[in-house]
Amino acid sequence: SVMTQTPDESSVSAVEEWLKQLQDAICAAFIGCDPKHRFSEDAWSRAEGGGGRTRVLADGDVFERAGVNFSHVLGDELPAAATARRPELAGRRFRAMGVSVVAHPKNPYVPTSHANVRLFVAEKDGHEPVWWFGGGFDMTPYYGFEQDAREWHEAAQAACVNFGDDVYPRYKRWCDEYFYIRHRDEQRGIGVLFFDDLNEWPFARCFEFIRSVGGKYLDAYIPIVQRRLDTPYGERERDFQCYRRGRYVE
Repeated sequence: SVMTQTPDESSVSAVEEWLKQLQDAICAAFIGCDPKHRFSEDAWSRAEGGGGRTRVLADGDVFERAGVNFSHVLGDELPAAATARRPELAGRRFRAMGVSVVAHPKNPYVPTSHANVRLFVAEKDGHEPVWWFGGGFDMTPYYGFEQDAREWHEAAQAACVNFGDDVYPRYKRWCDEYFYIRHRDEQRGIGVLFFDDLNEWPFARCFEFIRSVGGKYLDAYIPIVQRRLDTPYGERERDFQCYRRGRYVE
């Protein structure tokens, strides 16, 4: 089975290194759009093992608030609640690592975006490790522009194209379903990609895929931010932005 493509310590370390580089690259790209401002960093560690770097850019000229966070958490045994869906994981030691991004620009004509890439590994002596990758990215425009939406989806398609024809349509549909606000019968945004439990390819191939997803997020989002950030707006647009932003937490 594919699960026998056991990631060794160096493969897992390579993912961790890449995640930190991705966090740096995203922060640098955001500062490139908002050059008078900086991210503040809170480096934290956990008694049980691991830690992370929480970075926030607040009250920028372009970004009202952007969070770009890296974490790597280790634990001695998975709690039962975490293993309800996968009882075979109960009691295994685990590590979870990832980068997550939420960007809320100030100008209502610049869309909010969100991205996440992560790896989970659960180990037990004498047994194969259980591992999977997850992640995706999505965008919430307050004012829709066809060009932005088209480029966003083209970037997602490009991220998936070398991994099989069914990957983009499948992960696009998963994102559409995941971010659908049922009680309002509406989409939270224009979606794009969402995936979890990815382990159907060898480890190295799955890692290649999340590298492709992480890279394409920046390729797609930064040009949209730069294209829209000087669009004039007033109170009315800000009010609408605040109203729509409330949907983000539903």
